Amino acid sequence: MSAAEQRWIPWMRRALQLAALADGHTSPNPLVGAVVLDAAGQLVGEGFHARAGEPHAEVGALAQAGDAARGGTIVVTLEPCCHHGRTPPCADAVIAAGIQRVVVALTDPDPRVAGGGLQRLRDAGLEVISGVLEAEAAYQNRAFVHRVQTGRPWGVLKWAMGLDGRTALSNGASQWISGPPARAWVHQLRAGCDAVIVGGGTVRADDPLLTSRGRCASEPLRVVLSRSLDLPQSAQLWDQTVAPTLVAHGPVAVAAAADEAPASVRLAALQGHGVAVQQLDRCEPEALFPELASRGCNRVLWECGPSLAAAALHQGCVQELAVVIAPKVMGGELARTPLGDLGFTAMDQVVPVSLAAAQNLGRDLLLQGVVGAMPIQDGVTRGTRQ
Repeated sequence: MSAAEQRWIPWMRRALQLAALADGHTSPNPLVGAVVLDAAGQLVGEGFHARAGEPHAEVGALAQAGDAARGGTIVVTLEPCCHHGRTPPCADAVIAAGIQRVVVALTDPDPRVAGGGLQRLRDAGLEVISGVLEAEAAYQNRAFVHRVQTGRPWGVLKWAMGLDGRTALSNGASQWISGPPARAWVHQLRAGCDAVIVGGGTVRADDPLLTSRGRCASEPLRVVLSRSLDLPQSAQLWDQTVAPTLVAHGPVAVAAAADEAPASVRLAALQGHGVAVQQLDRCEPEALFPELASRGCNRVLWECGPSLAAAALHQGCVQELAVVIAPKVMGGELARTPLGDLGFTAMDQVVPVSLAAAQNLGRDLLLQGVVGAMPIQDGVTRGTRQ
């Protein structure tokens, strides 16, 4: 990047900060922020994409700038779109505003755009600079980008454990391993996710609520992945006035034991509560993920037991780890650990994790890492908008 282009870095950082204000609210769209500078380089407008169907970041920033945008610069974290989706093309709005320079972090890979927005701006005589803070913008939108590229959401696996790696005592007791600050952080993490997933065993053992405790206006979808549909008749998850719930199951669930309620009765009971039900080809994480992507989920959170967590990791449905380590020693040869058997027999088979962040949450330590390599600066980690 040239010295002339580096002067846009502070403004792009501001645009990224604006984009982050809508974290957890824009799915299936990405996070996008924009700032408008007048011809003298003074800030005259800011905006961010708040949620799908609402104006894009460029439109909001240009509206705030008004006539002061003429002859100026717009700095935006994603290439202005050039197609009609739920909203009109942003490239046309930029041109109509009289902007003379556009500074972009990411180019849009959507075949409807794929650089077409930037080309339309160039054809209109605007100066275009791209790639400014591309790595930061790609990481910020890693969940959206992953869904666009793979057709599956970005999976975050979270657990809390003691210093000896235990997530529960030998008798199953696990409340509370972490302290109040860590639990508050988990609620905020849920607020930034589109769905929270557990297995039937977690529902039976813990009767979880799985909400953000009011930290977001629209609570994430609560998902139960169940092989047998052997679920409690009464559970907090069935209260749809709190948050929506989806129960996903495989074909095996239709075959109930003779001394149990038939699957049809169990499904009817769930639907009577207003719970959505989805049959999958297989009751596996890799079968669930395309369904969640079709529902517009960019980022989902696994809060499940060790067997389901291991299956999700093994099947490529975990891209990020969030591990809370409490300063406690729990012991017990039979005490539960975060993950079930992954079938590894040699150290060169283990899952590599790139540490992304570490911070203290009260007395607890939070470690966050990306499974495999960090999703930045690979030339394709980019986004699109609808």
